[in-house]
Amino acid sequence: MINFGNIFFILVRPQLGENIGASARVIKNFRFKNLRIIKPRDIWPNKKAISTSVGAKDLVHNSKIYQDVNSAVKDLHIVFGTTSRMRSINKTNLNLRDAIKIIIKNLKRNKKIGLLFGSEASGLSNEDLVNTNYLINIPTNISFSSINLSHAIAIIAYELFSSLDRKILNIKNFYPSSIASKKELNNFLDFLIKRLEMIGFLKPKEKKKIMIQNIKNTFQKSALSSQEIRTLLGIVSSLIKYKGNLH
Repeated sequence: MINFGNIFFILVRPQLGENIGASARVIKNFRFKNLRIIKPRDIWPNKKAISTSVGAKDLVHNSKIYQDVNSAVKDLHIVFGTTSRMRSINKTNLNLRDAIKIIIKNLKRNKKIGLLFGSEASGLSNEDLVNTNYLINIPTNISFSSINLSHAIAIIAYELFSSLDRKILNIKNFYPSSIASKKELNNFLDFLIKRLEMIGFLKPKEKKKIMIQNIKNTFQKSALSSQEIRTLLGIVSSLIKYKGNLH
């Protein structure tokens, strides 16, 4: 039995209350339940969001507010970032149909799936995308590619709902059953980056930020299991002991 409650729609820095309300409405149209919001521009709770949501007021009232992407996805297993254009970032770009196959496969394993949507003005930044495993590309008119926030959600929610409703479950295994949560993975990355700083790896200073981003992207795009993360922690710890006590 697939749990629709394991799908989480996450709005990153939405600007207009009306767009949040319309997004909640379309999410509920297709039987989904979870709305997370990261740093909404306008005051929250927002009356315009509530009024625009119409019959989905419960989703707005129950939505959770976060200050950053890390905290919004830490309990999730697989995270998709949405974009209307192909990105050069080190992530796998998927068309919507292929993304849905991966989503359904992981829902069958009772994994929690996050779908990130960027702000109306600028979409998702490369920093926002660090925690994603994949990018979903929504093809549009090349000369007019910007899609309204609620419309982008409607496209993905409809396609996903339709696929779930048709019970398209005959998909090959993509991942181990014990995929680590984002919290487990980020704890490992914090551990790794701290140790890399201690041994002077993250140099020169002006390249430190992009080096950290590249390291995170390398691990975040993989669906590592909890056991694999424990193994990596053991490897790093053993290398540190071999090098000398850096604690």
